[in-house]
Parts: sequence; C-alpha cells; structure tokens
Amino acid sequence: MLSGGLPDVLGDPDPADRIALAHATAAAVLSVGRADDAGAATTQRLVHLADRIGLDELAELWRESGPGTLPGTLWSLYLLRSWVHRNGEEVSRLFTAGHHHAEVSSAVAGLPQPPGPKEVADLGDTILSRAFDGDFAIALERAAAFCRVIATGRAHVADDGSDDEGDRQTRLARGNLRMAEELEQAAHLWRRNELH
Repeated sequence: MLSGGLPDVLGDPDPADRIALAHATAAAVLSVGRADDAGAATTQRLVHLADRIGLDELAELWRESGPGTLPGTLWSLYLLRSWVHRNGEEVSRLFTAGHHHAEVSSAVAGLPQPPGPKEVADLGDTILSRAFDGDFAIALERAAAFCRVIATGRAHVADDGSDDEGDRQTRLARGNLRMAEELEQAAHLWRRNELH
C-alpha cells in the first residue's frame, strides 16, 4: 500500500490497469467532494489530500493520464496548489509582474493587489475547494486565468533578467500557458459532460 491507503498497483505492467485505476480514483475523489452530504470538513480533507498521501503518489497515480481527462485535470489542480504553497514569494512576485499585462482579467484569478504569499496560498486552497463544492468548470477557468497571469509575469521577468534566467523564465512561462490551455479545455469538456 502507498502511504494514505492507495493500493500499490502502480508497478503493475498492464497500462490498462493503471489507466483504469487513475480514472476510478479521480472519479471517486470528485464524487466524494461533490456529494450532497459532503460538508466543509470533507472539502478540507480533499484539499489537503496531496499533503496527506504525498504529491509524488498523486503524480504516480494521475499525472500520466494527460490533459483532457479527469485524473490529469485533478493532478494539475493539486500541482498548482502545492506550488503556490511552496513558493509563495515567487508566485506573488510573478502575479504582480503579470496582472496588468495579461490577456485575461486578473479579477478572474481573484487575488487582491498586491498579493503576498498568504494570499496566493489561500487562492490555491480556494480553487481546489471550489472544484469540490462549487462550479467545477468555473474553478478550472479561475485556475487557468491564474496560470495565464503567471505566464505573463514570467515573460516580464525574463525580459529583465540575465540570459540564463530569461531562458528559464521563458520555458516556465510556456509551461504555465500550456497548463492554462489544458484547464480551459477541461472546463469545456466538463460542461459537455465529457471530462472522464
């Protein structure tokens, strides 16, 4: 067993079993969080799922499912939450650098100006909470808007940095934009009942 009680079938050589497990566990997590009798305590336990069982374990379980799938989408949300908690200073700096120039409204991301580490950590928790107790598609769009503002902030930091740092920020900005596009696509799929 993995820590947190997930079955240790991840070493199973059958890719179909891994895919089935990823989809089943993602559906179960979302179902528990969105159940009519799920309360605030359940939502908070799900928000902190990666803290309890480990981000690496969730990666092993869901990351390879890819974009456009429920497990891949949940993995992105948990990864985003973990990043904003771990790197609050950097995230707040990047968001501040990008919020005036992003092609999306930074209000969609929902951060006060200027945000600090606590505010970006709270945003990560709020987005994941709303995925369980609110409109899932809107939570995904909010996360996507946040990623777009961060990507724009990285582009501005890249212009002001050394060549090596500029290259690094440019590469990371592309990753942030890719995540934003994947989350937006997932929101569209969810609204059409096609995100599985």
